[in-house]
Amino acid sequence: MSDTLETRLKQEAAALGFAACGIARADATPRTAARLAAWLADGAHGDMLWMADRAEQRGTPAALWPQVRSVVMLGMSYAPPVDPRALEAESQIGRISAYARGQDYHDIVKKALKALARWLVAAGGGDLKVFVDTAPVMEKPLAEAAGLGWQGKHTNLVSRSDGSWLLLGAIMTTLDLAPDAPARDTCGRCDACQRACPTDAFPAPYRLDARRCISYLTIEAKGPIPREFRAAIGNRLYGCDDCLAVCPWNKFAATAAANRAFAARAELAAPEVADILQLDDAAFRQVFSGSPIKRIGRDRMVRNAAIVAGNGDARTVPQLLALLDDPAPIVRGAAIWALGRLDQGRFAAECRTRLPLETDPDVRSEWTGAEMSPMRPNAPDQR
Repeated sequence: MSDTLETRLKQEAAALGFAACGIARADATPRTAARLAAWLADGAHGDMLWMADRAEQRGTPAALWPQVRSVVMLGMSYAPPVDPRALEAESQIGRISAYARGQDYHDIVKKALKALARWLVAAGGGDLKVFVDTAPVMEKPLAEAAGLGWQGKHTNLVSRSDGSWLLLGAIMTTLDLAPDAPARDTCGRCDACQRACPTDAFPAPYRLDARRCISYLTIEAKGPIPREFRAAIGNRLYGCDDCLAVCPWNKFAATAAANRAFAARAELAAPEVADILQLDDAAFRQVFSGSPIKRIGRDRMVRNAAIVAGNGDARTVPQLLALLDDPAPIVRGAAIWALGRLDQGRFAAECRTRLPLETDPDVRSEWTGAEMSPMRPNAPDQR
């Protein structure tokens, strides 16, 4: 292999912990802007208003930085050692997406990206910028153009060597680097990811309606989780890995090569729902310090836990009762819904005294339209 700048760049990337590195021309994704515009026009982004706010910059790297000539796309593997669906039947355990069980991936990937950027400037010169997830960059189309993988039918990147388990970062540079061949879609007739989705979030292959996606509902959605999706959430406390976990290409992902920083922290590997329900803001910050979960805040996390509790059994009723006085409406509302499913008698009694005093319209609607489950108090949910 010739000792070109591109070759040495990829060797350095591997040494820094990246599982994949490829190069694309800055103008390699001409259809991205139109596809993004159509997706936004459908309203499929839901509450993710930041997607629309800087849509013009997302359409092409040059719109974000006119001087860019090449984009170096990097992928870091977080392949989990066990199937993320293994705890699906444990109703008192809240499942957290594999990428969020360890250290914050933003910090891990950005640190390696900056180190690689310093190397590239020293070796080749030019100006550059680094991006990890938070900037208006369409990483997945660029990663496909750079040969890292292809956007599968679940709309996430699929790699022949790392399955659906790559976290992406980008380095934009003014250097004219030799581009890699784009990846070829090899999903074929497989529709495992489409069938795995608990909420039917894929209106068609390669299309995602974020408003129905459990990852969106438990992470991005700021208000009450729509009633139609609550039972399907099951015990998914933060995010959902189902469409990723069933991808057949995962069999080639070597978990031993995954960055150890993504290893699950003990308290996040299988958290008890009852414990999450009892978190105040200070305790939330302490438990999720250094985790990407801290970004959603205590109220959304406890809201999620209440939904999970409502899909479990009556052991969490004491914690739910305490949340009926929570200052956050989204927490009170979720606790009401869960109580109605787990203990109908207590729900009715609390409703008589609390409904007349409730002023928030969303919370009032939980009292008046609560979904009642035929479960017996203290009996496990058999749905």
